[in-house]
Amino acid sequence: MTQVTVTLTRRSAAPNDNEPKQDSPGTAMEESKTSVAMRSDAKLSKAELLASYSVSALPLQTLNDTANNTKAAEQRLRLYQQQLQRTKQLYMASADIRPTYLVQHLKSQFDEYQHYQMSKELDKRGVVDIDALNRLWQQLHIVDDIIEDIVRTMPAQKPVGWQITTQGRNFLRFPTVGRLRQDEPVADQGSINSYVLGHFGVMSYTYDRGYYIGHVLGYLFCCYFCAHLTIAYGVTPLSRSMVLGYDYVSLETPKMVRLLQTLDTHCKKRVYQLAVICARLSYYATDKRIEKMLIAEVNDFDKKLQQHHLDLLLQQGIMPDGIDSALPPI
Repeated sequence: MTQVTVTLTRRSAAPNDNEPKQDSPGTAMEESKTSVAMRSDAKLSKAELLASYSVSALPLQTLNDTANNTKAAEQRLRLYQQQLQRTKQLYMASADIRPTYLVQHLKSQFDEYQHYQMSKELDKRGVVDIDALNRLWQQLHIVDDIIEDIVRTMPAQKPVGWQITTQGRNFLRFPTVGRLRQDEPVADQGSINSYVLGHFGVMSYTYDRGYYIGHVLGYLFCCYFCAHLTIAYGVTPLSRSMVLGYDYVSLETPKMVRLLQTLDTHCKKRVYQLAVICARLSYYATDKRIEKMLIAEVNDFDKKLQQHHLDLLLQQGIMPDGIDSALPPI
């Protein structure tokens, strides 16, 4: 992982000339080197690093008034600053402090994993291919391997903001801030999606839409994730007034196309692989598997046979003995 940090620094110092011209050069990593250096004398312990990835969900906001909306905006800004600082700490940490596979350390706190464990207990009829899913969870370290490969080659870029809508639900499991339509608060780093996207930017979800600020790779991940699960989604530029106090640009569609054109195909393929892994393990996919279990329970018996049984009952006026075993299948 030390090699990744060196690569990030080198690429930040020499941005790609083919990128769209923006307000100022650099990356989210580059812009925050000063604050990292300020606490370089304070050695971060492994326990402290892991603790920064294990936090509780923010309290929900029920009122839509000026005071509460202002409070939510302040919470969002603090959340973004904490997310950015945590990512810097991860990449600047020495090899003996940084976990070899951080994602495996955090797996038990992911909503998706907890939901999967519950679904596994429910699957009494073997409706779901539990072995394949269990194998994927056991090999979750591949997520960190892919991220490391991506970070080595991702081009330098100033953070860009997007607003993401997914049918009024938080299918991407972003950490929640402020009001929600559904009472489903999600903690920061409480999902595998927020862990993956945290390497490329910062994110939150409020009421009926998500906000993401970071590298264009994060935008690609969200698109690939939703498309793989056939979730209808929409993406629009995040206005500069949406998150005050955090530096990012708001790109219109033509500039977004230009930005995507600067990406290496290898990078796009790796991001797609990440999105597919997360989609297969997603809360949404597990919900669909639980729906199959529900259908299996509803269809627990041969309905045509029971219709025949009922017809005989109506004709004879008595309950035929051993009807299920005596009658041939229909």
